[in-house]
Amino acid sequence: MVDEDLNSLAEAHSVSTHYVDWRGHETAVSRDTLVAVLAALGVDASTPAAVRDGLARLHARERAAPGPQAAPGPQAAPGPQAAPGAPAAPERLPPSPRAWGFTAQLYSVRSGASWGMGDLRDLADLASWSGRLGAGFVLVNPLHATEPAPPVGPSPYSPMSRRFASPLYLRVEDVAEYDALPALERERVARLAATAGERDEIIDRDAVWTAKREALELLYGLPRSGARQQAYERFREREGTPLTAFATWCALAEEHGTDWRRWPAGLRDADGPAVGMAAERLAGRVGFHTWLQWQLDEQLARAQEAARGAGMPIGIVHDLAVGVSQGSADAWMYRPMFAPGMSVGAPPDEFNQRGQDWGQPPWHPERLAEAGYAPFREMLAAALRHGGGLRLDHAMQVSRLWWVPEGRSPAEGTYVSYDRNALLACLVDEAARTGAVIIGEDLGTVEPGMREDLARRGILGTSLLWFERGGDGRPLGPDRWRELSLATVGTHDMPPITGILHGDHLDLRDRLGLLTRPLETEEAEHRRLLADWLDLLHAEGLLPVPPATVMKALGQGSAEYDQQVVAALHGFLARTPARLIGISLADAVGERRTQNQPGTTDEYPNWRVPLADAEGDPVHLGDLPGHRRIEAAIEPLRDWR
Repeated sequence: MVDEDLNSLAEAHSVSTHYVDWRGHETAVSRDTLVAVLAALGVDASTPAAVRDGLARLHARERAAPGPQAAPGPQAAPGPQAAPGAPAAPERLPPSPRAWGFTAQLYSVRSGASWGMGDLRDLADLASWSGRLGAGFVLVNPLHATEPAPPVGPSPYSPMSRRFASPLYLRVEDVAEYDALPALERERVARLAATAGERDEIIDRDAVWTAKREALELLYGLPRSGARQQAYERFREREGTPLTAFATWCALAEEHGTDWRRWPAGLRDADGPAVGMAAERLAGRVGFHTWLQWQLDEQLARAQEAARGAGMPIGIVHDLAVGVSQGSADAWMYRPMFAPGMSVGAPPDEFNQRGQDWGQPPWHPERLAEAGYAPFREMLAAALRHGGGLRLDHAMQVSRLWWVPEGRSPAEGTYVSYDRNALLACLVDEAARTGAVIIGEDLGTVEPGMREDLARRGILGTSLLWFERGGDGRPLGPDRWRELSLATVGTHDMPPITGILHGDHLDLRDRLGLLTRPLETEEAEHRRLLADWLDLLHAEGLLPVPPATVMKALGQGSAEYDQQVVAALHGFLARTPARLIGISLADAVGERRTQNQPGTTDEYPNWRVPLADAEGDPVHLGDLPGHRRIEAAIEPLRDWR
């Protein structure tokens, strides 16, 4: 009876007591997990008496509530009030144009002028070049704000803020005031650019930011023209209190470290008097970090302008991470909005059999709703301001999240639900304001009805070729794919196509101790799945070489047919009804290394791998035009619409 009461209390607070795992098995959530998650929601379930009291309060609240009312429509989600006579928020986004585009980890795409990692000028140039090839968009990794002082975390998906961007991506020479820099100071900037350097084997964000920060401080100290100062003031007024709070966090983080939980007690309260006094003392640094965001706003705008100027119907598609780091600026600025003692992650699945803990605090569902979803809407508006689309990493972030109690393994978590209707209404409303395309990464374990709900709102899903298999485990033919989706071959958490062909992911996971089955078993299954895909490509007339011949060559370590398979896979995507097709730039140049290996930190150089070809030779932005591998990879899409 005690467990039944606990389950009832948990379910009343949208906490799952059971879930279906990746193998289709019904799994019960442990009592300890339920108690910990309820505590994070402000509900005491530590004793049977506390559980009974909690249920009694819920029943009393239900009895006191008014009679049943019609459920609010999607546009009823709280948010900014529309001006009199303004149209109501749409229930559905208009259809996305059919387009193909490159997907890229921007930091890995370097040019001769970038300071050791790809930047916003490189993004503008990438968009201009690919637009002239016929691409309709460029999808990049999250450009969210990172630490304001070294060490700078490498993962774009574990940021300090999703509301603001990272100055790591600024092109120093594109700041307007650079033209006024005296000759001696320009020489100093040139020396700093050289110190940022370019290590072909790994991207060093600490070196990049140390050099860029010093150069940007020089530019910040220069006088601005009247028109420039007015533009700066307009930016500050538009961004308001959140900008000031973020810049204050950055200034404090430079002094006390980038985890606010370890700051002096008085500084942990963003609205407290100690923070106000510190902000006055650090006014110069607060101003510097405010100015950096202005520069980012300008350079992000220019990247989208370049994309549209090259004829792209969509342009830059930005990526929204699931959350932020525990000690981050957002967690400090919006502290009451987050559930304490919890981390977002994922249960065990086929590719991450130990589960995942992303080290990110989840939104508190009730408090976010009480705030009218304002932090969520502000974040969306900022992401969509200078882009034609937005990808939601782990689209389930608008419906339910896997909460992992602090100190527990990812397998000991459970799902907590959010108001999907309200969050999707906010998303559709903000996207409709700018005419943006929205893509939800609905891979892995997806809540029942989630994909259908996204489609009803005009939000695209994600179709990943390696995962598109039927109930019998065999690959789905192109006519069985979804129309409302972004179709790609792989993802940033897997090796590029060439790496998959040669089983690099299995060798890596075995070397790092991440496999839960013998390597021989994994290799046999991989060969079977790969052979199935080659058979289908051959049957579709896309791969002229007999599959057995390709498999034999791969077994011998030969790369003879790699480019043909890459082109065939892209040709297969072109035969699906998908509205958007994404071609990984890494796939196009023949890269074999993965950008990220889930389940690792320092064991693998996650998010630090610069773009290279199949031989490991660096590929720079200037190498892309006329690149023979790229020409072959995109040939099936040249006339695709």
